[in-house]
Amino acid sequence: MTKPETVDGYIASFPPEAREVLGAVRATIRAAAPGTEERISYGIPTFTLNGHYVVYFSGWKRHVAVYPIPDVDEALDRAIAPYRAGKGTLRFPLDRPMPHELIGRVAARLLEQSRARRA
Repeated sequence: MTKPETVDGYIASFPPEAREVLGAVRATIRAAAPGTEERISYGIPTFTLNGHYVVYFSGWKRHVAVYPIPDVDEALDRAIAPYRAGKGTLRFPLDRPMPHELIGRVAARLLEQSRARRA
């Protein structure tokens, strides 16, 4: 199997029900991280700002993952706690409603931190 070269190709490589979820996660991140560009990096969809990664997401058999975990305040830390899976990964199960508002908050925070690092 060849690795997809575009985010569209990546999403298209999944079964239809997963494609819908991945497309919605993509749209959520895009809305929360304006000014970023999409590309494939490390074999998964990546949103970048001025050539630097901001946020990655990937599809798996039973979940969608979002990477990395940003530095967060206490409220956001509590909100993401049930989804933490390892040091820098948030794992959102496919058999539950996707928490788009939370994913958007994470992406917005990652964008904010990326801009601060580059200022």
